[in-house]
Amino acid sequence: METNAILEQIDNLSVEEKMLIIEKTLKSIREKEIKGKMTKAVSELMEEYKSNKELTVFSEIDFENFYETR
Repeated sequence: METNAILEQIDNLSVEEKMLIIEKTLKSIREKEIKGKMTKAVSELMEEYKSNKELTVFSEIDFENFYETR
């Protein structure tokens, strides 16, 4: 559907329906923007995690038995 056709359809809606479309559209835009930023951050941090031994120093003890004391 072309933009003009969509706008014509929206023009025929009630105010409540128009507001719902605006809210859902803005939410969708925000979610995509956040997902893009998170994906970029994960990629950048993954390289740091792979190369910086200080970030993985405790993973050496991951397979040791752990006993809780009280």
